[in-house]
Amino acid sequence: MRLPTWLAQHLAALRALLVFTVLLGLAYPLALVAAGRLPGLDHRTDGSLVEASGKAVGSSLIGQSFTDAAGNPVPRYFQSRPSAAGDGYDPTATAASNLGPESVVDTIATDPQESTRSLLTQVCARSKAVGDLDGVDGRRPYCTADGVGAVLAVFRTDGFTGRITRVVSVNQAAPATPFLTTYQGVPVEPAKPGEDYVAAGGIVTPIRGDAPAEPAVPADAVTASGSGLDPHISPAYAEIQVARVARERGTDPAAVRRLVDQHTTARSLGFMGEPGVNVLELNLALDERFPAR
Repeated sequence: MRLPTWLAQHLAALRALLVFTVLLGLAYPLALVAAGRLPGLDHRTDGSLVEASGKAVGSSLIGQSFTDAAGNPVPRYFQSRPSAAGDGYDPTATAASNLGPESVVDTIATDPQESTRSLLTQVCARSKAVGDLDGVDGRRPYCTADGVGAVLAVFRTDGFTGRITRVVSVNQAAPATPFLTTYQGVPVEPAKPGEDYVAAGGIVTPIRGDAPAEPAVPADAVTASGSGLDPHISPAYAEIQVARVARERGTDPAAVRRLVDQHTTARSLGFMGEPGVNVLELNLALDERFPAR
């Protein structure tokens, strides 16, 4: 007996549903789970957890901060790069800041909670903080000595041309002293909270300053990774931290430097990416080899 066309079509669809449910809903997931239990892969599928004294303290694939309860760096540890993922290294909120090179003007409000820092000021502040912590030159081009973006709003009589009538240091609010006393003969004013100098016609003018072309503080010390979860820092960033960590742990910098070398990974396949230092694994090795005094 031949089934009606509509019923045959529904039965064929049901058979396809059952077959693909078994293949993709059961067989495929079980095969992946089994593959993940193979020797050499099981550690990765469990999250690459790192243990110390029998307790999981983190993952070798996800960075973390080494700060105290107040958010200040703990001097005896190597510091990670900044993170824009949630409150920092939050795998449930992985993200970048989405700020670009044109983000150079801060929003200065009367209520500090409503103020926002530009990417330039974030970079300047981080560079100054790293320089102060590690005893290196934290200056960068287009940054003021107090760690904000060195940016002026220049007002002219005819928009982009004409005589300069007013100059404001847009990222330095009163009572801060502007990083320049005058600009082309015109006194520089500090910014006033709530004022939008760009909307008022000011020409955004970054000032390079006298910082070295190659800053002592490397880029990964002042910028977050795209995911906000990067567990590595560059060998250059690790190097400027060696003296501080060795001093805090009462050991020879050469011994600390050897540990850094042991926890430095090379480029993938010899040519992809850059060498990196896994901060968590390095700090655990330091605690084991040179316990805090």
